[in-house]
Amino acid sequence: MTRALPFALLLAACATATPVSDVAPTVAATAETDPVDTAADAADDPAIWRNRQDPAKSLVIGTDKQAGIHVYDLTGKRRSFTPAARLNNVDLRDIGARVVVAASDRADKEHGHVALFTLDTARATLLPLGRYPSGAGEAYGMCLWRRARDGALFGFVVMKDGRIDQVAIDLAAATPRVTTVRSMKLGTQAEGCVADDRTGQLYVAEEDVGIWRFAADPAAPVTATPVAKVDGRTLVADAEGLALAPRGRSGGFLVVSSQGDNKYTLYRLPDVTFAGYFRIGGGTIDGTSETDGIELALGDFGPDYPKGLFVAQDGDNAPDTQNFKYVSWAEVLKTLKQR
Repeated sequence: MTRALPFALLLAACATATPVSDVAPTVAATAETDPVDTAADAADDPAIWRNRQDPAKSLVIGTDKQAGIHVYDLTGKRRSFTPAARLNNVDLRDIGARVVVAASDRADKEHGHVALFTLDTARATLLPLGRYPSGAGEAYGMCLWRRARDGALFGFVVMKDGRIDQVAIDLAAATPRVTTVRSMKLGTQAEGCVADDRTGQLYVAEEDVGIWRFAADPAAPVTATPVAKVDGRTLVADAEGLALAPRGRSGGFLVVSSQGDNKYTLYRLPDVTFAGYFRIGGGTIDGTSETDGIELALGDFGPDYPKGLFVAQDGDNAPDTQNFKYVSWAEVLKTLKQR
């Protein structure tokens, strides 16, 4: 495995950066999910399925890393719960005949696994397909990538120590086949990741360092390219969840949970240049803080979300347990016009 060369420079930048309390635009949450059943650090990462025929019946999936995985509707009401030990990050792909859901499985801290499900969209339930080994270590992050040229499905399992195992997911048979096809490495703890199906680029958050980009194809080199660093101002450690707002062939935004100052930082694609940031709060629903996972899906989700739905984990939902907040992407875009 090839380690990216500029680690020392990025780490030095992080060591000298001092967090700055910048004023950020605030966007109110439109809805919130039912709280998870377990206390303390429990809710973690969301995924979104958009119902193209009836956007109001779209669904949100969210992990409770102490107990299992939930399915919510657009009002935030929990529609189902599937028990599973220590699922962390979750992602999905709608491949036409089925909606495939994958989660990082931390039940065995010595050996990472991928837990696979199909989403029964009519009943808003998850049907387990099994759990499959990926590689040694504790599985933290998880994201999926569907290769444009042939539709092949891959997953990226981000281990706590910064290793990233890429797995090929073959769904041709009744029982899925999951095979580790390559590994990449970052220097310190990492978790959040997102892959761009259009461009074949994988983005990974190294929590105290910044955002890195890899080529997602398993035949590509494993060298990481630094694209955004933790600087204590635009991005404050820990850098956690990642999400994409694609536009055209390669444009749009990369969104990062800047956990250290409770903001969400936007970078303009394809060059990953800083575009702005926002916070969630100021409405009748409480805001978010210490956000782990985020997700974003564009398109019409009904009158409350005409341009897309942004979902963020809320690390402090007191007096209730943690949950997830829903935000209109149209309202986020308005904050960029204010800059």
